[in-house]
Amino acid sequence: MSTQTLSPTTRSTLRRGARRARTDRAELYAALDTALVCHLGLVVDGAPVVLPTVFGRDGDTLYLHGSTGAASLRAAAAGAPVCVTVTHVDGVVYARSVFHHSMNYRSAVVHGRARLVTDADERMAGLRAVTEHVAPGSWEHARLPTRKELAATAVLALDLAEASLKVRTGPPVDDDEDVEAGGRWAGVVPLSSTFGTPQPCALLPPGSTTPTHVVTRCRTDHDRP
Repeated sequence: MSTQTLSPTTRSTLRRGARRARTDRAELYAALDTALVCHLGLVVDGAPVVLPTVFGRDGDTLYLHGSTGAASLRAAAAGAPVCVTVTHVDGVVYARSVFHHSMNYRSAVVHGRARLVTDADERMAGLRAVTEHVAPGSWEHARLPTRKELAATAVLALDLAEASLKVRTGPPVDDDEDVEAGGRWAGVVPLSSTFGTPQPCALLPPGSTTPTHVVTRCRTDHDRP
């Protein structure tokens, strides 16, 4: 597998809006790395289940974690095919016709079979990837998992070999007659996410200061188009 480009498979080849497909693996990484939550989809007991979950990336591997008692993680660990998706909405596109209203977005889809991580070192590396993805700096600052906590936690690894990225940018695409008719506004309303001011836990000792890694995180826009 190339480390630079995406190699579409039958499942990951875009058919609707194929011109919006991106093949640069770096763009896939960027879409994943700027999302806090992914959605894990699979079939459990004969019914589809799609669940939001946190994740982390290390190279071409996506790590997910959760309770060992979770039916979805048990099914994934047993080899059930999974689909992981991440979506960023960068703007709402107002067109001159309702039909052509749209959104500017980045949408990543990963297909495959996740494997249960059993190697102790990789388990810790996977948990670190998830933690640092969501809350950078916390792995070095907070207490690390105990044996009991590790025993209650399942870590899954999903290869990024079968993935696609679809991106829409730019203004509305209206019919010529609607543009010529005039009289209706069209354009894009941008959308972005930012972090707010940290709210300290009430149980912290008086005078406690917010650590640098938290302050730095909150000064950074989370989701940039």
